[in-house]
Amino acid sequence: MHNSTSRQRMLRALNLQATDHIPCCFMSFTALRKRCNENMYELAKAELAMGLDAMLFIPVAPRSKRLSHPDLRGLPVRHHPDVVVDEWRENTSNGLGTLHKKYITPGGVLSTAVQLSEDWPHGNHIPFIDDYQVPRSLKPLITKPEELEALQYLLIPPQKEDIIQFSQEAKEANQFIEEQGVLLAAGWGIGLDMACWLCGMQNVTLLSIDQPEFLINLLDMIHAWNLKRMEVVLSAPIDLFIKRAWYEGCDFITPQFFRKAILPRLMVEVEAAHQRGAKFGYICTSGTKPMLDFYLAAGIDVLIGIDPIQGTYTDMALLKNKLGQRICIWGGVSGAITVEMGSEEEVRTAVDEAIKTMGPIGFILSPVDNITVDTPHTWENIESFIDEWRKHS
Repeated sequence: MHNSTSRQRMLRALNLQATDHIPCCFMSFTALRKRCNENMYELAKAELAMGLDAMLFIPVAPRSKRLSHPDLRGLPVRHHPDVVVDEWRENTSNGLGTLHKKYITPGGVLSTAVQLSEDWPHGNHIPFIDDYQVPRSLKPLITKPEELEALQYLLIPPQKEDIIQFSQEAKEANQFIEEQGVLLAAGWGIGLDMACWLCGMQNVTLLSIDQPEFLINLLDMIHAWNLKRMEVVLSAPIDLFIKRAWYEGCDFITPQFFRKAILPRLMVEVEAAHQRGAKFGYICTSGTKPMLDFYLAAGIDVLIGIDPIQGTYTDMALLKNKLGQRICIWGGVSGAITVEMGSEEEVRTAVDEAIKTMGPIGFILSPVDNITVDTPHTWENIESFIDEWRKHS
């Protein structure tokens, strides 16, 4: 273990093996990424230069290149070539207006509309799927079972050019990780988060209770689409496949619905990753406490995003006791509250508590889930965060 590379250290942590010291890998670091001009390779090198552990995530396309799916990292999202898209803006009395979008497909017409706000980031465009449009939605894209026939034309598998591009990118990435010694991660997988984008979060919660079969049929479509995307990503020799599941906690659905609708599909995805030699990471930063037995049953390798402040029902000691023998834990400190807004003492106390509660084996320290604010105060707290981590190393 002496003088391990970052990649070796991270892999040992994911395998629940002893490491030369607890790894510290920021699950997302937007403030530094922007300083690196959105170059993920330069970001990894910058993190290593700070003494952190790092991972390279592929595909590396930044948000600016994912106009139809800014919050879904990974392969491009394609529609059937026969789909016709129409977008227009309508003026309203508040001066901001509304945006409308229509997808005319061989299976029918789908439409959506959003109320514009001053912080709307997409101009006169409504992405296919996106966090921003959900709270501003006047009409979600999917509202009834009859619309699923049309939706299938918006969820087509990766195309030949996508597969070729990813294969080339994977070769470049593997050369980089050999040279730099960083973990290679890929994804994202997607499930209920996609349903929340398509239907609205409150609507998904209600559907899970009032029309569960409709929601399960939608999840089946998303699952089949997701598996096709996984096949491409897992064709590369990656270390870790990551699924985003921010909305699969008990903030949005009951444990009973998770057991019935989420768990069986999650088990298939985990097995697909394991068959290709990749670890399976699952990002859920809130509402995890009632789901811990399901994570064990699914066989995930690492639960990413343990936030002791913003995560509802987060109990770090219980997490370690319940999962620690079989699942690696990644996180431990609130990024938005503690690192970006807290005092130096609060940062050091949070790092110390996270390490003592969830370390040393099977634990990766990180702010959760991101550091986005680029201010002198934030960077001073990052320095304190790293310094306190080093004291435990």
